[in-house]
Amino acid sequence: MKILVMNGPNINFLGIREKGIYGEQNYEALVSMIQKKAEELGADVEVFQSNHEGAIIDKIQEAYYNDVDGIVINPGAFTHYSYAVRDALASVAAIPKIEVHISNVHTREEFRHTSVTVPVCNGQVVGLGLKGYLYAMEAVVDLAMKK
Repeated sequence: MKILVMNGPNINFLGIREKGIYGEQNYEALVSMIQKKAEELGADVEVFQSNHEGAIIDKIQEAYYNDVDGIVINPGAFTHYSYAVRDALASVAAIPKIEVHISNVHTREEFRHTSVTVPVCNGQVVGLGLKGYLYAMEAVVDLAMKK
């Protein structure tokens, strides 16, 4: 079982940016949590982060060629306006995908209430902090096993 966990813009600044929203833990702590969860699930995991839209699209396309079984993605701000990321996710329709957000985007600024990417994902986990990634990983493994 191969899982790709992808993070978009500014996720690498966890523990630095807006601690009241995103918490005190840094990006390395998140990666460590993800790796530990992958071991528990018996899955191989690749964790990827980029602040660049094209790099995220390239990685989604690589997932197809690398036989990735599931994708967990936090598109960051690309969630709200990147039709290019949305189309890349749609192009790998056979791969289960869960969108995750650390904060509850539905209780924040109005522009954060819309996700152009979630309609091409199998589900969404929001507002559960960094643990949301772990729940998303469980869900994507479950979906992949049902394929």
